[in-house]
Amino acid sequence: MRTTASFGASNAKVKISCQDLKTSYTLALSTTTVRVASSNRPRSSIRAVSTLFQLFSWSDWFVMIEPLCYVPKEGILYAVKAIVATQRDYIRRDDRRYSRMKYLISSWGIKKFRRFVEQYWGRKFQPFHELPEWEFKSYLGWHEQDLKGMRTTASFGASNTNVQISWQDLNPSYTLAPSTTVRVASSNRRRSRIGAVSTPAKPETVTETKRSKVEIFKEQSNCIRYPLSEEILTDAPNINEAATQLIKFHGSYQQYNRDERGSRSYSFMLRTKNPCGKVPTQLYLTMDDLADQFGIGTLRLTTRQTFQLHGVLKKNLKTVMRSIIKSMGSTLGACGDLNRNVLAPAAPLVRKDYVFAQQTAENIASLLTPQSGFYYDVWVDGEKVLTAEEPPEVTKARNDNSHGTNFPDSPEPIYGTQFLPRKFKIAVTVPKDNSVDILTNDIGVVVVTDADGEPQGFNIYAGGGLGRTHRMETTFPRLAERLGYVPKEEILYAVKAIVATQRDYGRRDDRRYSRMKYLISSWGIEKFRSVVEQYWGRKFQPFHELPEWEFKSYLGWHEQGDGNLFCGLHVDNGRIGGKMKKTLREVIEKYNLSVRLTPNQNIILCDIRNSWKRPMTTALAQAGLLHPRYVDPLNLTAMACPAMPLCPLAITEAERGIPDILKLIRAVFEKVGLKYSESVVIRITGCANGCARPYMAELGLVGDGPNSYQIWLGGKPNQTSLARPFMNKVKIQDLEKVLEPLFYHWKRKRQSKEPFGDFTTRLGFEKLQELVDKWEGPVVSASRHNLKLFADKETYEAMDSLAKLQNKSAHQLAIEVIRNFVASHKNGENE
Repeated sequence: MRTTASFGASNAKVKISCQDLKTSYTLALSTTTVRVASSNRPRSSIRAVSTLFQLFSWSDWFVMIEPLCYVPKEGILYAVKAIVATQRDYIRRDDRRYSRMKYLISSWGIKKFRRFVEQYWGRKFQPFHELPEWEFKSYLGWHEQDLKGMRTTASFGASNTNVQISWQDLNPSYTLAPSTTVRVASSNRRRSRIGAVSTPAKPETVTETKRSKVEIFKEQSNCIRYPLSEEILTDAPNINEAATQLIKFHGSYQQYNRDERGSRSYSFMLRTKNPCGKVPTQLYLTMDDLADQFGIGTLRLTTRQTFQLHGVLKKNLKTVMRSIIKSMGSTLGACGDLNRNVLAPAAPLVRKDYVFAQQTAENIASLLTPQSGFYYDVWVDGEKVLTAEEPPEVTKARNDNSHGTNFPDSPEPIYGTQFLPRKFKIAVTVPKDNSVDILTNDIGVVVVTDADGEPQGFNIYAGGGLGRTHRMETTFPRLAERLGYVPKEEILYAVKAIVATQRDYGRRDDRRYSRMKYLISSWGIEKFRSVVEQYWGRKFQPFHELPEWEFKSYLGWHEQGDGNLFCGLHVDNGRIGGKMKKTLREVIEKYNLSVRLTPNQNIILCDIRNSWKRPMTTALAQAGLLHPRYVDPLNLTAMACPAMPLCPLAITEAERGIPDILKLIRAVFEKVGLKYSESVVIRITGCANGCARPYMAELGLVGDGPNSYQIWLGGKPNQTSLARPFMNKVKIQDLEKVLEPLFYHWKRKRQSKEPFGDFTTRLGFEKLQELVDKWEGPVVSASRHNLKLFADKETYEAMDSLAKLQNKSAHQLAIEVIRNFVASHKNGENE
């Protein structure tokens, strides 16, 4: 005999299956009790379980059991699961009084309900078998039980936590006594299998699996609608905790000005979603207008090729969102637990590999865009909005459920109602071009071409991510690993399989460990690959070897390859405001230019005719948008997150602090004798979350207290190596004491053309710390020249006006221009 019993703590839901019993049983399932009727018959095998539904409640009205179906015994678990899924996806969630399944069936009728369950199940129910009349059985008193040769497994479920117990070969007895030792493995993953060998004597001591608060908000939100849709209509300047989490899925964060004391001044940051960083002319002009009308008068370019609009008041949210949507833009999925903006090289090069990479990025973004319509329901009242037609291969890949990646008939076929455990980041690029920080993404996709440059497929990396928590060594930045090669026609299916694996197995109990990097770190890449292949239904091919990566900024003037030019403009920290903002709008509007945003907070103007180059260069330079040769090399690769005063996670300054820090480092360079043309990749964030990717920098400054930074060293200029923490709690006023000996010894002890990051790794942190501790200052060099740069007041005032746009002095800017002019002639250039 083999008996399996499973007891659910919630409403005492019970399911039992029996095989090879001497007496046969007919089973009735209800929400309140289990009754087993037995009749002494010759030994036989039970072939199936007949299923009844108890639709009975003491509230509002009574609905009695209706016969539904007959199910073969091997199909019972699948059928029950299909019934639960139907209730999950179609029941009312607006009024809990009408949320029981009885109301759904009363509304639909049993035939429609049966049809929907069959769609989830994938099979047809058979006709209901007639049963004998029911009897009430109490089983009080003493009874014989025959357990010889029996193997019994009982599973006690408390929400998502399951404890399983096994007894084997017990002699006949009246009591089954499990041992008192317990081993419990719990998980909230959809496909996990949990086992244990024993259970507590008191099942009520089993605790419910922990879920993060955000998971509960998602579950109760009616697919990311409630209570946000109500909260944005109230008169209060802010929204409640649940709505604050849900609005992230719509591309917005609630913030307040931390510089102000007293009552909080709430506003909202909106982030657009622009795959590949592509921005149509009209959308750019709309964002420019919205910044003035409803924001703080500036636009912020992000490290993921999007805009951020700060300072939007709650009462203006719908107006701003509607304007973005009407201009063919979107903020859907720019934040929240789903796929974020998909990166790709921003350069508008007319080359097969670049065009293919950008098309692939757009297709992946479309594949993983939410489908349930919650975004448009909330912001444009469900109005249908004109959008670009989706490629048929994307629709086909999304709908394919050959290997269990989808929730059938769900409004969110890939995400389900719970979406992903945490944010998910993807980048696509071509060999050599690491303008996207490819190894920092959950998925990195690299185009592979043949000898003629024709795309053939993709190398895939998986498991990158940079966020961490201070003083928690179990959280860490991580680079993506090689997963395998995928033919080009399979890329969407492979990406979908990876997303489904993270969806079903990523942790949902503690958001600090919910990124896919922790899943891969726990499993190892081999197990992860194996599970992904099960969802995909195919095997990954061996990874194709790639050339060495290079960082590409695309600043300055370049040929597109179609007869037009593009111009990459450096924007300090991605902040567009003042005269720069006004001039950019005038140029874009006048020449009807499309725009690309880069992953390094810069902007590219596209499709420029050769005849426009000179007047555009003049206009842009007058607004401080200079050719890169006239910008300090330290600034060209530096990045900082917004941090204070609006980011609620910031511990110290980043964007507002980096200008002074870069000036300090430039002064140290001059002091120790480093050339002006030499540079170091510097990135600064106000907290440990790493939005500006400081853990990839040669010198990363990570806020760890007021006016204090954790120093990270050892990244590479081509963004292929993680930095490591060197010193903690370094106050801003002490930075020079730490950096001066590091740069001094780099100048004197480096190998030929050795970058700063490689130098710090080679020497080792113990040696570097010794150099810092023993530092007494550099050897005094010869007296410095003090030359008069300006012969007349008019020239000085003109230079001073231009320098202020870059937050520099007239003297600093003049020195930079002279140095670059001399350097260009030394190199044989004649600009």
